[in-house]
This record gives sequence, C-alpha cells and structure tokens, in this order.
Amino acid sequence: MLYHVPSYARARKSFSSWFVFIWLICSKRKKWVIKMSKVDTVKERIPLIELKGITKAFPGVVANDDIHLTLYEGEIHALVGENGAGKTTLMKILYGEYRADKGEILVRGNPVRITNPSVAVALGIGMVHQHFMLVPGLTVLENIILGSEPVKNAVLDTKSARQKIEDIMQKNAMPVDLDAYVEDLPVGLQQRVEILKLLYRGAETLVLDEPTAVLTPQETTELFKTLKALKEQGRGIIFISHKLNEVLEIADRITVIRRGRVVGEMPIEEASKEKIAEMMVGKPVVLEVENPRVEVGEDCLVLKDVVYEENGVKKLDGISFSVHAGEIYGVAGVEGNGQEELLKIVSGEIYPSAGEIRITDKVVNRIPPLGRRQLGVGHIPADRQAQGLFIDMPLYINVVVGWHWRQEFQKRGILDYKAMRSTASTVVKNFDVRTPSVEVPASALSGGNQQKFVVGREISFDPTLLLAAYPTRGVDVGATEFIYKQLIDEKVRGKAILLISADLEEILALSDRIGVLYRGKIIKEFRREEATPEIIGLYMLGVKEE
Repeated sequence: MLYHVPSYARARKSFSSWFVFIWLICSKRKKWVIKMSKVDTVKERIPLIELKGITKAFPGVVANDDIHLTLYEGEIHALVGENGAGKTTLMKILYGEYRADKGEILVRGNPVRITNPSVAVALGIGMVHQHFMLVPGLTVLENIILGSEPVKNAVLDTKSARQKIEDIMQKNAMPVDLDAYVEDLPVGLQQRVEILKLLYRGAETLVLDEPTAVLTPQETTELFKTLKALKEQGRGIIFISHKLNEVLEIADRITVIRRGRVVGEMPIEEASKEKIAEMMVGKPVVLEVENPRVEVGEDCLVLKDVVYEENGVKKLDGISFSVHAGEIYGVAGVEGNGQEELLKIVSGEIYPSAGEIRITDKVVNRIPPLGRRQLGVGHIPADRQAQGLFIDMPLYINVVVGWHWRQEFQKRGILDYKAMRSTASTVVKNFDVRTPSVEVPASALSGGNQQKFVVGREISFDPTLLLAAYPTRGVDVGATEFIYKQLIDEKVRGKAILLISADLEEILALSDRIGVLYRGKIIKEFRREEATPEIIGLYMLGVKEE
C-alpha cells in the first residue's frame, strides 16, 4: 500500500512510505490528509452536501433545471446569480421549505428526504435568511433556544442552555449579551444571534442569504472572521450574495446560476468580478457607473431642525439638510438609527414634533402623502412588497399605486383600465421588467423585476423630488447597474434625489453629498470626493461623532 501525502512531498522523498505514515500519525499538526490507493490515485472526498439533478417548476416558470452542486467540509461555497435565477428556490429545497420535482439530496454521501425545516435541522443544515427570523421582544437567550428548549425534571433548564451558548460564543469569538432584548441590538449582533441559533442546534452546514446586505464594513469584517473560524472547524458554508467583491474575498469556490441552470463553477483563483458578472447576466456588465457632477439648481427639499418624538423618545433629533435639483443626497447609517422615521417624515406618513420641512419652497409639515405626491414627490419605498406593491394584484393595477389621482387614469370619475394597461406596458418595456404580461400579479415576478417595476413607475411620472430608500436591496448585479443608471439619469435631468441606504458601495457610487445618520442625528456630512467606506463606517457605528 502506497500512501500519497501531497503536503509532505519532501518527506516522502526522504523516507519510505511507512515511516512517512508513522510520522504523520505522531505529528501534532491539525491539517493533514491521507489519501491511499494501490495505484497511487487520489480517493475522492465525500461531499458534506450534494445536490444532484434538482429540478423545480412553478406555473409558467422552471426555477431550477437539473442543478448539481456540492459542498465540502471546511469550505465556503458562493452561490451567485441574477434575481429570479433560482438561488433562493434551490436553498429552500435544501432547507425543506420546498420539495424538488426531480433530483436528490445527499448528506455525507447518504440520500435523504428533507420534507420540512425540522428535518433539515436534524440533518445539521441551518439557514440564516435575509430577513431575520427573530422575535424582537425576547432576549438573546430566549431566541436561541426557542423551539429547542432544554428540559430537566420537566422544568426549563436555562442554566445548561446558557452554559452551552457561552461555550459556543467563546469558541467562536462571538460575544453577545444573552440577557439583552433582540430589538435593542444593532443589525450586526442580530445576525450573530441567528448564527448562534444554528450552532446551538449543531449545524454543520450553514446557508447565509445576502448576509452583508445591511452591515457596515466593520460589521462585515467581523462576520467574515466568524465564517473563517467556522470553516476552520470543518463546517461547510453556502454564501449567497450580490456583492462580488465580498464573494471574491470570502469564498473558496463559486457557482453561477442563470435562469435556473448552472452556467459555471470555478475555484476562487480563476474568478474575477467581470467574469462572474458576465456569467450571471449573459453579457458584459459595466461595474463602475459613470456619475457626473452637474450644476445644481434650487433647493427641492429642506429640513430645518426637524424633531420627531415617539412615546417620549426622540427618534429624530434636530435634523437639518437640503437636497438641490441636480443632486443625489445620500443618507448613510446602520438600520435603526432613524432612517425609517426620516423617510416617513419626508413622505408625509408621520408629522414632525418640531422643526420645518419644505418641498419646492412650500412648508409641508402637515401635508399627507397624497398632497406631497401632488407636489411632485416620487417614492421608492424600503420594502417593495409591503409598501410599494399590492403583491397579489396585477401589474396594471400596481402601476397607479400612489398615482391614481392623475387625470390620465380618470374616465368619468372611474379608473380607466385601458390607460392603466397602456402605462404598465410602457413601464415594463422601458425598464426591462421581465414578465409575460401586465395581467400577471406582482407576486409572479422575481424580487429584482418587482423592484425595477417600482422604480420605473415612480420615475415615469416625472417627479421633482424622488425618495429612494434602499433602491437595490436584494437586487442582482445586472438590475443594480440598470437602477443606478436610471437614478443618475434623473439627476442629470435636474431632479433632486434623497437616497437612504445602508449599503456603502451604493452610497458612494450614487451620492454627490453624504450625511451620516446616527441615533437620530446627522453627525457628519461629506462631499463624495472626501468620503471612504472606512471613515463613513466609523461614523455609522458612532465611533467618530461631531
């Protein structure tokens, strides 16, 4: 029997195979692999997870078409693709939320039937969804053990649970206050709680869906430290992301899916942003957007000493800034620092407790959303499904959401469905919304196409001021490029745009000026050329404050 040990080739040349074997056994090194063959061939590793021929169809669309994917111990495998490419469907099949029409799943080489998430968890598979599955009003400890509560003598044994979690946190350098309420934690720590939930349940395979979407650069760095530590422990990680820089930084292998099929797989050494993006979209993608400065015009939006109190707590504390015609003003901040309240204040959903808001030189403190729409305010909301669309209604109905009052949609006092269908068709065509028709419900579209429809609708009505909250959240690289271009084109046309985002790449790519929002205050303002991700990230975390 000949023992092939690539990591120790020099030793193999100097000693007989037998002595090399004995030396390896006695070595204190942690990383070694013994691969044996009578003819000196390498025995294939058994994947931790293997998806073979996975096929899943929904009415009118094949979401997954004969997909093969492997994940090994101690590997971070990135899964990338356009919105609607089939990534989420595939992972929901792995996690037991969907059942495949064809194909099989193997865990450590053994075929399994994953009929629901509980089965997946029992098999060592855990998933951190893009929208966290935490109960805000419970403590960290309560959230982690929820559904897997330890019982001793018919009594909840929180002492043993606490010790187990503390051991996990110490081993993985993931400290969290177990007695803190989740609703009081920043987003980065909430995500840490989600990961701790999986580790507490013994997960060997972790699926992370867009895990850095709302993190600061500093929080992303901490997350990547955690993922690398878990990888070193032998866990397998599937990393779903649209941020190609991060994929290149963290992944060992990349699989690209386009329109339900695998179009490529490569080790990280062979990958580049340009190559991945082209495989995702099927054509070359411009990754660096051209964002010219233009001569700014009059103030379209002015906030002066705006305060908003809720239950005696100041959510906004003396906010002052302006947005000019021909300018994109970006508001950067970790979620939960007043972005939601700021957007609602400007859109008219809530009214300020003090201060003044002016839109096109008109004081609007007590004017509701419809009145502000009539003043020329367009609104791309933070949550397209909850705030931007009637998700179960057809596109031709959704095209008038917020704009139903316009004369072109009125005919003898009732809605003109012909005009609505015509407008919806124009939006679909001009903004590259992929849909079989305007008759289908918004729910039939992928997240990226839903977002392009909302963006297209708001821009099509030629607003003077456009409120854009997280305009590319959960959107792939191709759709992101398209939306960026639309926003920049609007700026060049002389529109004023208020951009609210936690994505610093987005803020830096689009904004002419940047205000950092922290605990309800704009604590620092930058011009584009003055800003870097690192310095803005520090202000976002409150490390620097002025």
